[in-house]
Amino acid sequence: MVAPEPEFPALDADRRVLLARLVEGLGPAQLYAAAAWIAARAEPGAPRLRAEAAPAAAERLTVVYGSQTGNARRVAERLARRAEAAGLPVRLLRAGAYPQRELAQERQLVVVVSTQGEGEPPDDARGFVEFLAGRRAPKLPGLRYAVLALGDSSYPQFCAVGRLLDARLAELGASRLAPLGEADVDVEAVAGPWSEQALARAREALQAAAPAAVRAVPLHAVPAPPAHDRDRPFAAAVLANQRIVSRDSAREVRHVELSLEGSGLRYEPGDALGVWPRNPPALVAQWLEALRLDGDEPVAWQGRTLPLAQWLERERELTRLTRGWLAAHASAGRHVGLLRLLRPEHAAELAALLDGHQPVDLLRLHPSPWEAEALVAALRPLTPRLYSIASSPKAVGEEVHLTVAVVDYEAHGARHWGAASSFLAAAAADGDARVPVFVEPNERFRLPADPARDVVMIGPGTGVAPFRAFVQERRETGARGRNWLFFGNRHFAQDFLYQVEWQEALKQGHLHRLDLAFSRDGARTGAQAAGSAPRTYVQQRLREQGRELYAWLQDGAHLYVCGDAARMARDVHAALADIAVAHGGHTPESAQAWLDDLLQQGRYARDVY
Repeated sequence: MVAPEPEFPALDADRRVLLARLVEGLGPAQLYAAAAWIAARAEPGAPRLRAEAAPAAAERLTVVYGSQTGNARRVAERLARRAEAAGLPVRLLRAGAYPQRELAQERQLVVVVSTQGEGEPPDDARGFVEFLAGRRAPKLPGLRYAVLALGDSSYPQFCAVGRLLDARLAELGASRLAPLGEADVDVEAVAGPWSEQALARAREALQAAAPAAVRAVPLHAVPAPPAHDRDRPFAAAVLANQRIVSRDSAREVRHVELSLEGSGLRYEPGDALGVWPRNPPALVAQWLEALRLDGDEPVAWQGRTLPLAQWLERERELTRLTRGWLAAHASAGRHVGLLRLLRPEHAAELAALLDGHQPVDLLRLHPSPWEAEALVAALRPLTPRLYSIASSPKAVGEEVHLTVAVVDYEAHGARHWGAASSFLAAAAADGDARVPVFVEPNERFRLPADPARDVVMIGPGTGVAPFRAFVQERRETGARGRNWLFFGNRHFAQDFLYQVEWQEALKQGHLHRLDLAFSRDGARTGAQAAGSAPRTYVQQRLREQGRELYAWLQDGAHLYVCGDAARMARDVHAALADIAVAHGGHTPESAQAWLDDLLQQGRYARDVY
C-alpha cells in the first residue's frame, strides 16, 4: 500500500513549496537527519542543534551542472563524489539553483553543461548562461574554473554552450583549472579523464589556499548511486506490449509495461526510463551485405574480442548518422563531395544529410572499403535511449509504463529501423523477454509541490506520455488543482493515444479540460468535424484558448510541454508569447521576459527531445 502524501495544515502553500525545494535531492539518511533537527527545534527548552558551518568559498569546490537529459547531472554527481572521497569540501548545484550573487566570491568552480538543439542551453541553465553572458556578470580575477561541455556531434552546434561559458569566464578574468573538455555521446570516454585532471588541479589549489581544509560539507547533498543505474541496468520483464493506434495508422505506437519488482528502482512522474537497446538483426545484415564482411569474424578492440555481428548488434551505434562517422567514411573512400560538406560554408547541406540519412545509406550511396577492426573502432558506442515515463508508481506499483513510437520506414530504396523502438516492439510479453533499464531522474519536470495548483499539459503524439503519469499521480494523491491537457496527432480515428483513459478521466473529474488537434483531419475537435482547415496543430488550439490559458497562468498554474524540440516546442513557445501579447498587454520583448521568468520559477517546464 502506498502511503498518502502528508498534509501540512500549519504551513501555507508557499512554505510547502519552499520545504519541498529544500529537501530536493536528499537521500533517506539525510532526510531523517533533517527531520530530527527540525523536531529538536520544536521541543520547548530543548538544546538547539547547531548547523555545521559551511566552508568558505576559498576552501571549497563548487560544481554546477546544466542538464536536459541527465548526462551532465550524472557526470557532475560522479565528479562531486570523487571530490568528497578525496576529502575536498564540495557543493553540487543545478545551474538553475545557483545563487548568482555568490559568483564573485567563488574561487574554485567546475561547470558541466550540455548543449541542446541549435546551440541552446538546457532549460535549467538558461538563467545562469544569460547572467554570465550579460552585463551584470562580475569580474572574476580570483576564480579558477573548468568547463566540461557535453554535446552530440551529429548537430552543427556541437558543445556550443560549453564553449561560450569557457570563453566568457576567461574574458571575465578567471583562469582555467583545466582546458575545456568536449564530450560527444560517448560521454565517459572524455568525462572520466577530464574529471581526474580537473580534480587534481582543484585539490592542489585548495590545499594551497587552506592547508588544514575542513571535512567535506556538501551544501546540496550528492546522492549515492542506486543499485541499478546506467552502467548497471536492471533486466526488466515485459508485462504488456500492445499497439495503441489503429491498424490503418501510418505510424505504429505501442504501450509497453515493464516490471521493476526486486530492482530497488524508484521513479516519480516526470522522470525518464533509460533503455539499453540492441540493433535489429535485419539492420546488422544490411551492414554486413553492404560492406561484404563476415559477421562471424572475430574482432579485438580495447581488450575485448567479439564476432563482428555481435559488435554491430550490441555494441555500436548503427542508426544515427554523425559528423564523425561521415568524416571517417568519406576519408576511407576518398569521397570529395562528402568531405566538402564538412566545411563551415556547407553547414546547411550537412545538417540536411545528417537529418535525412542513416549510416547504412552512406554505405550504399558512397561505398568505402572497411576492414572489420577499423569499422568497430570508427563507430560510436551504442548508447541508451530515454523514454518519458507514462505511469505513476502510486497507480501501478512496481511497474513502469512507456509510450513508444516505432521507427520503421522506407527511404533511399531500403527499409530503415530505430534501435530502441524496434527492440522494444519485438519484446514479447508472453515470453522470457528482458529489457535492460535504469531510471533517469528529471528534477526540472515535476508536478507542483502544492497540490492545489492548476496544471496545463501540452503533449502532441508520444509527448503525451508523462501527462498520463501526471494525471494518474494527481488522481491518486487527491490533488485539488485542475488539470488541462492539450493533445495533438495526425488522425482522430487512428491516432488518439489513450483515448478511453482521457475520456474516463474527464468523466471522473480527474481531467478538467481536454483540447485536441488532429492535423490531418482539418479542424476536427473531439468526435465531430468542425471545418476543413488543413494542418491544425496544438499551438493553434493554444491561441484559440489564449484568454483562459493566460488567466490560468496568471493565477499560478504550472505549464508543461513534452515532445519534439526542433519544431513543436519552438512553435508552442512562440504561441505562448503571442498569447501574452494578445491577452496580457505585453510587448513581444516583455512576453519573452515573462516566459523566461516562468522558466526560472519552475512553472514552465519542458521535456523535449
